[in-house]
Amino acid sequence: MALVLPPTLSSLNYFPPYRLKNQDSLATVDYFGLIILPCKKPNMSAQIDFKGRRRGKQKGSLHQNNKKNIGGMGVEVCSVSADPQLKKALDMVDAMDKQGISLDADNYASLLESCAKLKALHEGRRIHTHMLNSGIKPTAFLWSKIVSMYAQCGKLEIAREVFDKMPKRNVFSWNALIAGYARYGLCEDALRLYLQMQSSGAQPDKFTFPRILKACAGLEALHQGREIHCDIVRRGMESDVFIGNALIDMYAKCGSLKTARHLFEKMPERDIVSWNSVIAGYVQSGYCDESLKLFNEMILAGLKPDAISIACGLPACAHIGALRQGKEIHRYIIRSGILVNGFVVCALIDMYSKCGSIEDARQMFDRSPKEDLVVWNAMIKGYAMHGQGDSAVSLYHQMLLSGKKPDHITFLAVLYACNHAGLVNEGRKYFDSMGQHYGVRPRVEHYACMVDLLGRAGFLDEAHNLITMMPIEPNAAVFGALLSGCRAHGDINLAECVANCLFELEPNNPGNYVLLSNIYAAAGKWEEVAKVRAVMKDKGLKKPAGCSWIEVKNKVHTFLVGDKLHPQSEHIYEKVESLAKEIEAVGYVPDTDFVLRDVNEEEKEDILHSHSEKLALAFGLINTPPGTLIRITNNLRVCGDCHNATKLISKFVGREIIVRDPNRFHHFKNGLCSCNDYW
Repeated sequence: MALVLPPTLSSLNYFPPYRLKNQDSLATVDYFGLIILPCKKPNMSAQIDFKGRRRGKQKGSLHQNNKKNIGGMGVEVCSVSADPQLKKALDMVDAMDKQGISLDADNYASLLESCAKLKALHEGRRIHTHMLNSGIKPTAFLWSKIVSMYAQCGKLEIAREVFDKMPKRNVFSWNALIAGYARYGLCEDALRLYLQMQSSGAQPDKFTFPRILKACAGLEALHQGREIHCDIVRRGMESDVFIGNALIDMYAKCGSLKTARHLFEKMPERDIVSWNSVIAGYVQSGYCDESLKLFNEMILAGLKPDAISIACGLPACAHIGALRQGKEIHRYIIRSGILVNGFVVCALIDMYSKCGSIEDARQMFDRSPKEDLVVWNAMIKGYAMHGQGDSAVSLYHQMLLSGKKPDHITFLAVLYACNHAGLVNEGRKYFDSMGQHYGVRPRVEHYACMVDLLGRAGFLDEAHNLITMMPIEPNAAVFGALLSGCRAHGDINLAECVANCLFELEPNNPGNYVLLSNIYAAAGKWEEVAKVRAVMKDKGLKKPAGCSWIEVKNKVHTFLVGDKLHPQSEHIYEKVESLAKEIEAVGYVPDTDFVLRDVNEEEKEDILHSHSEKLALAFGLINTPPGTLIRITNNLRVCGDCHNATKLISKFVGREIIVRDPNRFHHFKNGLCSCNDYW
């Protein structure tokens, strides 16, 4: 599937220089083509009055105006309050107070609204106190502004206290508090308040529903979301674009993509938020192919992707290894002048890393601002995924020298790097330093990573002891890491104990049963294999099918294990057979130990030849010029036979082959792999 972009975009050179035009002098461009706006104070030479007219500098205007003219001074106070420099507005209020001049309700409301937008809690409290001391009798509207200010500043307890003391509530006050709860993750409180609102007789409006649907999405409360949807239909509000967007977002986050897509298709009017909501839903549910198709359709429909669209498109490219499409999105960012923050830079580094281009990821890192810790974390994680433990550790120390303090994500990335490079002693050191030197308490994810590090290296007893001494409850990831170690080193007794813990925690996760079955199969215990598979059958569990993706000529092709549905299927299997014969001549022997079925050797070899990775590799060799680098993404861990075969194929065809599985990258070149056979 090709990503369609404007002709001027597709013709750009890779990461071209860019100069920002028709922008004010605050904007600067140089960080890898990214537009960065420095945090400078805005120009105060012009203000806007209530009617939207520009006014010149008001030097000394506080003294030039009639001291008792509240109207003129109130306008000036509110116009200043629209700027980040709220202090000036508050100083003017204090000056007016000394002259015996009080603001009216509209002036206070405007000031409170400015504080809410800027999340200026300190200034908002000053205004609230000043209002109470002025003796003004707040209207329901003014009470609502107070609630909104505290809610938007995150002080939900105070907002609720003010709300509960209101003599009379209007729909705006209900909406303000519901929005605050939803924004700060207190979604259950938001739903309870919505029910209280209905019981009170207050009627929700078009601003209520997007807020409460956001709460349903946060809780993945599909049933409640559907009930609210019915209420929206009864009130005839379904055609409102903001409510429609909220419905799409709610259904997508609740896993009901079919309904989300249906609502999207029948919307009479779609804006960028509509597209972003449905695209994000597909990405979050793992349907990245479909999300990129929608991204493409959005551009063809004439909509310009915004930062949210980019934040959805880049992870989709990363998930399926669509490097060329990821590059096109990056070029679009540069060409369109989308403002980039640390999280977008992080998404770009992550995309390049997960698409196998660690060099481009590093180039992106080197040319980007590094004020945000997430940028450092993304690059360290990128090195970790590619098995470059030494580079990850070196960058970590460079980060410390820059003055950045590591957080729990930093340590997770560093431990992950040590894990995939076999740096056991270094991993122990960094794990111990978390609490001792940086006050970062290890989370369950850090313990899982340490158990995996120790298990891979054969320190199964130490890994088991670490679990027993954990100050927090171990989860399935921790036990799963130990079970993987048991498989690598053939410890059946410990594997059975660990598997029983996993079956209690995740009784319906087929991966745990498959892993135990594989351990039994590797030991030739076929009766035990049959028992495990019988349990899976009784529970209705199925082993996930192997799947591989390869991008050729700007289109992503998908292959399943044993796949014969591709139009070039006959040629692909012929290529697999010919490659097998060629590498057998230089020592390749099919490793049938990785076929965990009780069948004869010939059938096992046929099964090995139909692995999705081999099919994708054969397709890539057929459809790309000699010498072209090949990138493949797998949904399952690379099996030992495919690993050995790909090493030899890389030498025979004279190509570099990059394979990504859920755990790491393998760079095959000249008969060797970057993992040094440690994975």
